[in-house]
Amino acid sequence: MPEVTVHDLSQGRPASGAPTVLLVHGITGNGLCWREVAAELGRRRGDGALRVLAPDLRGRAESREVGPPYGMGAHAADMAQIARAQDGPVLLVGHSMGAFVAAVAMATDPTPYVAALLVDGALALPMPDGIDVDTALQAVIGPAMTRLSMRFESPQAYLDFWRQHPAVGPLLAGPAAETTQGYILHDLMPAPDGDGYVSTCVLEAIREDGGAVLVDPSVAPATKNALERGARMELIWAARGMLNEPQGLYDEGRLAAHALPESLRITRADANHYSVILDPAGVATICDAIDRLLPASPRHD
Repeated sequence: MPEVTVHDLSQGRPASGAPTVLLVHGITGNGLCWREVAAELGRRRGDGALRVLAPDLRGRAESREVGPPYGMGAHAADMAQIARAQDGPVLLVGHSMGAFVAAVAMATDPTPYVAALLVDGALALPMPDGIDVDTALQAVIGPAMTRLSMRFESPQAYLDFWRQHPAVGPLLAGPAAETTQGYILHDLMPAPDGDGYVSTCVLEAIREDGGAVLVDPSVAPATKNALERGARMELIWAARGMLNEPQGLYDEGRLAAHALPESLRITRADANHYSVILDPAGVATICDAIDRLLPASPRHD
Protein backbone atom coordinates (compact mmCIF):
# COMPACT_ATOMS: atom_id res chain seq x y z
CA MET A 1 0.00 0.00 0.00
CA PRO A 2 1.46 3.43 -0.90
CA GLU A 3 2.70 5.60 1.95
CA VAL A 4 2.48 9.35 2.40
CA THR A 5 5.44 11.08 0.74
CA VAL A 6 7.43 13.34 3.05
CA HIS A 7 9.70 16.02 1.58
CA ASP A 8 12.81 16.69 3.64
CA LEU A 9 13.35 20.45 3.30
CA SER A 10 16.09 20.60 5.94
CA GLN A 11 18.94 22.96 5.27
CA GLY A 12 22.08 20.88 5.67
CA ARG A 13 22.21 17.54 7.49
CA PRO A 14 20.49 17.66 10.90
CA ALA A 15 22.26 15.97 13.78
CA SER A 16 20.65 13.18 15.76
CA GLY A 17 18.17 14.64 18.21
CA ALA A 18 17.74 17.91 16.27
CA PRO A 19 14.29 19.49 16.62
CA THR A 20 11.83 18.80 13.81
CA VAL A 21 9.37 21.22 12.23
CA LEU A 22 6.53 19.23 10.65
CA LEU A 23 4.70 21.38 8.10
CA VAL A 24 1.16 20.59 6.92
CA HIS A 25 -0.21 22.18 3.73
CA GLY A 26 -3.70 23.30 2.74
CA ILE A 27 -6.61 21.51 1.08
CA THR A 28 -5.41 21.50 -2.55
CA GLY A 29 -1.74 22.18 -1.82
CA ASN A 30 1.36 20.06 -1.40
CA GLY A 31 4.47 19.97 0.74
CA LEU A 32 6.62 22.05 -1.60
CA CYS A 33 4.70 25.19 -0.62
CA TRP A 34 6.94 25.34 2.48
CA ARG A 35 10.32 25.88 0.82
CA GLU A 36 10.53 29.57 1.71
CA VAL A 37 9.80 28.84 5.38
CA ALA A 38 12.43 26.07 5.37
CA ALA A 39 15.03 28.36 3.79
CA GLU A 40 14.37 31.15 6.29
CA LEU A 41 14.66 28.72 9.21
CA GLY A 42 18.02 27.64 7.80
CA ARG A 43 19.19 31.25 7.58
CA ARG A 44 18.14 31.91 11.17
CA ARG A 45 19.42 28.75 12.84
CA GLY A 46 22.14 27.56 10.52
CA ASP A 47 22.52 24.45 8.41
CA GLY A 48 21.77 21.25 10.26
CA ALA A 49 20.09 22.87 13.25
CA LEU A 50 16.57 21.76 12.35
CA ARG A 51 14.92 18.91 10.54
CA VAL A 52 12.14 20.35 8.34
CA LEU A 53 9.61 17.84 6.98
CA ALA A 54 6.71 18.65 4.66
CA PRO A 55 4.41 15.78 3.64
CA ASP A 56 2.14 15.65 0.61
CA LEU A 57 -1.13 14.76 2.33
CA ARG A 58 -2.94 11.66 1.12
CA GLY A 59 -4.87 12.36 -2.06
CA ARG A 60 -2.44 15.03 -3.31
CA ALA A 61 0.76 15.21 -5.41
CA GLU A 62 3.12 12.28 -4.66
CA SER A 63 0.64 10.95 -2.07
CA ARG A 64 -2.18 10.86 -4.63
CA GLU A 65 -2.25 7.06 -4.59
CA VAL A 66 -2.60 6.89 -0.80
CA GLY A 67 -6.31 6.27 -0.63
CA PRO A 68 -8.99 6.76 2.01
CA PRO A 69 -9.75 7.28 4.77
CA TYR A 70 -9.52 11.03 4.34
CA GLY A 71 -10.61 13.65 6.86
CA MET A 72 -8.83 15.54 9.62
CA GLY A 73 -8.50 12.50 11.87
CA ALA A 74 -6.80 10.46 9.14
CA HIS A 75 -4.35 13.25 8.32
CA ALA A 76 -3.66 13.80 12.03
CA ALA A 77 -2.86 10.10 12.39
CA ASP A 78 -0.46 10.31 9.44
CA MET A 79 1.29 13.30 11.05
CA ALA A 80 1.56 11.47 14.38
CA GLN A 81 3.22 8.52 12.65
CA ILE A 82 5.78 10.85 11.06
CA ALA A 83 6.34 12.73 14.32
CA ARG A 84 6.91 9.58 16.35
CA ALA A 85 9.62 8.47 13.93
CA GLN A 86 11.75 11.52 14.85
CA ASP A 87 14.31 11.46 17.66
CA GLY A 88 13.99 15.07 18.79
CA PRO A 89 11.20 17.49 19.77
CA VAL A 90 8.59 18.07 17.05
CA LEU A 91 6.70 21.28 16.35
CA LEU A 92 3.54 20.88 14.26
CA VAL A 93 2.75 23.73 11.85
CA GLY A 94 -0.38 23.80 9.69
CA HIS A 95 -1.60 26.27 7.06
CA SER A 96 -5.25 26.63 6.04
CA MET A 97 -6.75 23.10 6.13
CA GLY A 98 -3.42 21.96 7.55
CA ALA A 99 -4.14 24.14 10.56
CA PHE A 100 -7.34 22.17 11.14
CA VAL A 101 -5.28 18.98 10.92
CA ALA A 102 -2.90 20.41 13.53
CA ALA A 103 -5.76 21.46 15.80
CA VAL A 104 -7.38 18.02 15.64
CA ALA A 105 -3.99 16.42 16.32
CA MET A 106 -3.47 18.56 19.41
CA ALA A 107 -7.03 17.93 20.64
CA THR A 108 -6.87 14.15 20.23
CA ASP A 109 -3.25 13.19 20.94
CA PRO A 110 -0.76 16.01 21.54
CA THR A 111 1.95 13.73 22.95
CA PRO A 112 4.17 13.64 19.81
CA TYR A 113 4.50 17.45 19.78
CA VAL A 114 5.98 20.21 21.89
CA ALA A 115 3.52 22.73 20.43
CA ALA A 116 1.52 23.66 17.33
CA LEU A 117 1.39 26.74 15.12
CA LEU A 118 -1.88 27.40 13.27
CA VAL A 119 -1.58 29.60 10.16
CA ASP A 120 -4.77 31.16 8.74
CA GLY A 121 -6.95 28.21 9.61
CA ALA A 122 -8.23 25.93 12.40
CA LEU A 123 -11.19 28.14 13.35
CA ALA A 124 -14.58 27.43 11.78
CA LEU A 125 -15.94 29.87 9.23
CA PRO A 126 -19.64 30.83 9.25
CA MET A 127 -21.63 28.78 6.71
CA PRO A 128 -25.34 28.96 5.80
CA ASP A 129 -27.45 26.05 7.04
CA GLY A 130 -27.93 23.30 4.48
CA ILE A 131 -25.18 24.38 2.10
CA ASP A 132 -23.64 21.49 0.14
CA VAL A 133 -19.92 20.84 0.30
CA ASP A 134 -19.11 21.64 -3.35
CA THR A 135 -20.91 25.00 -3.15
CA ALA A 136 -19.20 25.83 0.13
CA LEU A 137 -15.78 24.90 -1.25
CA GLN A 138 -16.34 26.98 -4.37
CA ALA A 139 -17.36 29.93 -2.21
CA VAL A 140 -14.30 29.65 0.03
CA ILE A 141 -11.44 28.56 -2.24
CA GLY A 142 -12.80 29.57 -5.67
CA PRO A 143 -10.21 29.07 -8.45
CA ALA A 144 -8.34 26.47 -6.40
CA MET A 145 -11.47 24.30 -6.56
CA THR A 146 -12.31 25.16 -10.18
CA ARG A 147 -9.00 23.87 -11.51
CA LEU A 148 -9.70 20.34 -10.25
CA SER A 149 -12.12 19.77 -13.14
CA MET A 150 -9.98 21.52 -15.77
CA ARG A 151 -7.51 20.24 -18.34
CA PHE A 152 -4.43 22.17 -19.38
CA GLU A 153 -2.49 21.90 -22.61
CA SER A 154 0.90 22.18 -20.96
CA PRO A 155 2.68 23.04 -17.70
CA GLN A 156 3.03 26.58 -19.06
CA ALA A 157 -0.75 26.79 -19.51
CA TYR A 158 -1.17 25.73 -15.87
CA LEU A 159 1.21 28.46 -14.72
CA ASP A 160 -0.66 30.95 -16.91
CA PHE A 161 -3.91 29.94 -15.19
CA TRP A 162 -2.36 30.76 -11.83
CA ARG A 163 -0.86 34.03 -13.09
CA GLN A 164 -4.43 35.34 -13.37
CA HIS A 165 -5.08 34.61 -9.68
CA PRO A 166 -5.05 37.91 -7.75
CA ALA A 167 -3.27 36.41 -4.74
CA VAL A 168 -0.97 33.87 -6.41
CA GLY A 169 -0.13 35.71 -9.63
CA PRO A 170 2.06 38.35 -7.92
CA LEU A 171 3.96 35.58 -6.12
CA LEU A 172 5.00 34.18 -9.52
CA ALA A 173 6.70 37.51 -10.24
CA GLY A 174 8.10 38.18 -6.77
CA PRO A 175 10.97 36.97 -4.59
CA ALA A 176 9.29 33.59 -4.05
CA ALA A 177 8.72 32.99 -7.78
CA GLU A 178 10.86 29.85 -8.00
CA THR A 179 9.25 28.25 -4.96
CA THR A 180 5.75 29.23 -6.09
CA GLN A 181 6.32 27.79 -9.56
CA GLY A 182 7.72 24.54 -8.18
CA TYR A 183 4.84 24.23 -5.73
CA ILE A 184 2.27 24.77 -8.50
CA LEU A 185 3.88 22.35 -10.95
CA HIS A 186 4.17 19.67 -8.26
CA ASP A 187 0.36 19.54 -8.45
CA LEU A 188 0.34 18.82 -12.19
CA MET A 189 0.34 15.42 -13.89
CA PRO A 190 -0.44 14.03 -17.36
CA ALA A 191 -4.14 13.25 -17.73
CA PRO A 192 -4.81 9.49 -17.40
CA ASP A 193 -6.20 9.40 -20.96
CA GLY A 194 -3.14 11.23 -22.31
CA ASP A 195 -5.07 14.36 -23.28
CA GLY A 196 -3.24 17.24 -21.61
CA TYR A 197 -2.55 17.76 -17.93
CA VAL A 198 -4.68 17.77 -14.78
CA SER A 199 -4.31 18.46 -11.08
CA THR A 200 -3.03 15.60 -8.95
CA CYS A 201 -5.71 16.24 -6.32
CA VAL A 202 -8.18 13.41 -5.84
CA LEU A 203 -11.62 15.00 -5.88
CA GLU A 204 -12.97 12.54 -3.31
CA ALA A 205 -10.26 13.61 -0.89
CA ILE A 206 -10.91 17.32 -1.43
CA ARG A 207 -14.66 16.92 -0.94
CA GLU A 208 -14.32 14.80 2.18
CA ASP A 209 -11.67 17.03 3.72
CA GLY A 210 -13.59 20.16 2.76
CA GLY A 211 -16.73 18.79 4.35
CA ALA A 212 -14.81 18.09 7.54
CA VAL A 213 -13.41 21.62 7.69
CA LEU A 214 -16.63 23.40 6.81
CA VAL A 215 -19.44 21.38 8.37
CA ASP A 216 -18.11 18.60 10.65
CA PRO A 217 -19.19 19.51 14.21
CA SER A 218 -16.37 17.44 15.70
CA VAL A 219 -13.67 19.47 13.91
CA ALA A 220 -14.90 22.98 14.67
CA PRO A 221 -14.14 22.95 18.44
CA ALA A 222 -10.73 21.24 18.14
CA THR A 223 -8.62 24.37 18.70
CA LYS A 224 -10.56 25.42 21.77
CA ASN A 225 -10.60 21.88 23.17
CA ALA A 226 -6.84 21.52 22.74
CA LEU A 227 -6.16 24.84 24.47
CA GLU A 228 -8.48 24.02 27.36
CA ARG A 229 -6.51 20.80 27.88
CA GLY A 230 -3.27 22.75 28.12
CA ALA A 231 -1.86 22.47 24.59
CA ARG A 232 0.78 25.05 23.71
CA MET A 233 -0.31 26.78 20.51
CA GLU A 234 -0.12 30.01 18.55
CA LEU A 235 -2.32 31.36 15.76
CA ILE A 236 -1.31 33.58 12.84
CA TRP A 237 -4.03 35.10 10.67
CA ALA A 238 -3.57 36.78 7.30
CA ALA A 239 -4.98 40.28 6.96
CA ARG A 240 -6.10 39.68 3.35
CA GLY A 241 -8.08 36.85 1.84
CA MET A 242 -7.72 34.08 -0.73
CA LEU A 243 -8.15 36.51 -3.65
CA ASN A 244 -6.03 39.19 -1.96
CA GLU A 245 -9.23 40.96 -0.96
CA PRO A 246 -9.12 43.27 2.10
CA GLN A 247 -11.32 40.90 4.14
CA GLY A 248 -9.32 37.87 5.22
CA LEU A 249 -10.72 34.59 6.45
CA TYR A 250 -10.45 36.06 9.93
CA ASP A 251 -10.50 39.48 11.56
CA GLU A 252 -10.64 40.76 15.12
CA GLY A 253 -14.41 40.32 15.29
CA ARG A 254 -14.44 36.77 13.95
CA LEU A 255 -11.63 35.79 16.28
CA ALA A 256 -13.36 37.35 19.29
CA ALA A 257 -16.54 35.40 18.46
CA HIS A 258 -14.67 32.14 19.05
CA ALA A 259 -13.98 33.17 22.68
CA LEU A 260 -10.61 31.45 22.65
CA PRO A 261 -8.61 31.02 25.87
CA GLU A 262 -6.16 33.82 26.61
CA SER A 263 -3.31 31.32 26.50
CA LEU A 264 -3.48 31.43 22.69
CA ARG A 265 -1.10 34.01 21.29
CA ILE A 266 -2.64 35.54 18.14
CA THR A 267 -0.60 37.44 15.54
CA ARG A 268 -1.78 39.34 12.47
CA ALA A 269 0.34 38.87 9.34
CA ASP A 270 0.50 41.57 6.68
CA ALA A 271 -0.17 39.05 3.92
CA ASN A 272 -2.92 37.24 2.05
CA HIS A 273 -3.89 33.61 2.51
CA TYR A 274 -1.22 32.40 0.08
CA SER A 275 1.56 34.94 0.58
CA VAL A 276 1.58 34.28 4.32
CA ILE A 277 3.65 31.12 3.63
CA LEU A 278 5.54 32.36 0.58
CA ASP A 279 6.33 36.08 0.68
CA PRO A 280 9.05 37.46 3.01
CA ALA A 281 6.69 39.31 5.41
CA GLY A 282 4.49 36.28 6.01
CA VAL A 283 7.43 33.87 6.18
CA ALA A 284 9.12 36.09 8.78
CA THR A 285 5.96 36.12 10.91
CA ILE A 286 5.78 32.32 10.77
CA CYS A 287 9.47 31.85 11.59
CA ASP A 288 9.23 34.30 14.50
CA ALA A 289 6.49 32.10 15.95
CA ILE A 290 8.51 28.94 15.32
CA ASP A 291 11.43 30.53 17.17
CA ARG A 292 9.13 31.18 20.13
CA LEU A 293 7.65 27.69 20.17
CA LEU A 294 10.70 25.47 19.53
CA PRO A 295 13.53 24.91 21.98
CA ALA A 296 16.58 26.98 21.10
CA SER A 297 19.27 25.07 19.28
CA PRO A 298 22.88 26.03 18.65
CA ARG A 299 23.86 27.37 15.24
CA HIS A 300 26.00 25.23 12.98
CA ASP A 301 27.75 27.91 10.93
